[in-house]
Amino acid sequence: MLRNKKILIGITGSIAAYKIIHLTRLLVKDGAEVRIIVTKAATDFVSPLVLSTLSKNTVHQELFANSEWANHVQLGRWADFFLVAPLSCNTLAKMAVGICDNLLLATYLSATCPIVLAPAMDEDMWKHPSTKRNIEIAKSYGNYVMCVNNGELASGLVGEGRMVEPEQIVKYLKANFCRTSELGGKKVVISAGPTYESLDPVRFISNHSSGKMGFAIAEALYAKGADVTLIAGPTKEVLSFESINRIDVHSAEEMYNACMGYANADILVMSAAVADYTPVLTEKNKIKKKDESLTIELTKTKDILLALGKQKKAGQFIVGFALETNNEIENALHKLNHKNADCIVLNTLNDKNAAFGFDTNKITILHKSGEMIAFDLKSKKEVAEDIVSFIITKLND
Repeated sequence: MLRNKKILIGITGSIAAYKIIHLTRLLVKDGAEVRIIVTKAATDFVSPLVLSTLSKNTVHQELFANSEWANHVQLGRWADFFLVAPLSCNTLAKMAVGICDNLLLATYLSATCPIVLAPAMDEDMWKHPSTKRNIEIAKSYGNYVMCVNNGELASGLVGEGRMVEPEQIVKYLKANFCRTSELGGKKVVISAGPTYESLDPVRFISNHSSGKMGFAIAEALYAKGADVTLIAGPTKEVLSFESINRIDVHSAEEMYNACMGYANADILVMSAAVADYTPVLTEKNKIKKKDESLTIELTKTKDILLALGKQKKAGQFIVGFALETNNEIENALHKLNHKNADCIVLNTLNDKNAAFGFDTNKITILHKSGEMIAFDLKSKKEVAEDIVSFIITKLND
């Protein structure tokens, strides 16, 4: 989501400045172009050489250097957004009253892009009435002010005032400044992960699905402006965006009920690896090992994709998934037609480094029109973007 975004970072004098090294790496890795301004005090905590190496751009320090003028107006107009992190108590106070005695403040006062402030200071400074007043003044100017964290501070105390972590900053920037509107107003439901079918209080039947693919699709849909609900089976995956509505379920029956509760969504993406069978009887106590063999009677679970396809409404777009080991295309086409889906995303265990347990995947999308598109092996994040782009294309046909 940050690919090709122009991000200007202003670093002030705070011990938290060391975190900007990691933040710069994260932003550059995500495809952003990063430029950095440091105050004189900031250089006591972080090296401009390190920052310029990681950002691949010269770090700006002074309004006048080597008989040259640093164009603060140009910097403020170049950026898509200007992040001041860490924001010291001193610089906050100067911003509140419009003092302009260094390059960072001159750029701040002339910037035409959104400005995000990530404060960092000791708890007593953070809670001082003048700081609270200055925060409110900064907000009144239209600046975005991130909350501080509660934790260990440079003073050795534990409390409020700790700057948010780099990962939190990246999530904040993506959620507030990087969403587009292609799917604005669309309600979307995604299922993800496995289901657990309990045999007894300690054992269950399941599969190797991690949920990574479904979570990546949920975030890719959210990035395009959709109102997203994710229905997730048991998984360790976490979402980057708090605004995505997450519903956690355990069994195939719970997954079915949750999905049917959102059956009227504009787009339904059923990527979960739902168990096809569940035990007829779940024992109340642990099954003890006593006989040479154990027979467990299983019964079919409810077919979620089939049920959604049967009550599909006009204009609704339904995506199913098929993981196959043989006769892949034939089986996927049967699923597409039998379950009244608009398209099927096919992958196979025969492809190396794809499907369960990997961070990469290789898919083929089969559309009801007969169109079939095969993609190369990619990261699941990129695969999710391909799937969402395909959905948008078909909605606009």
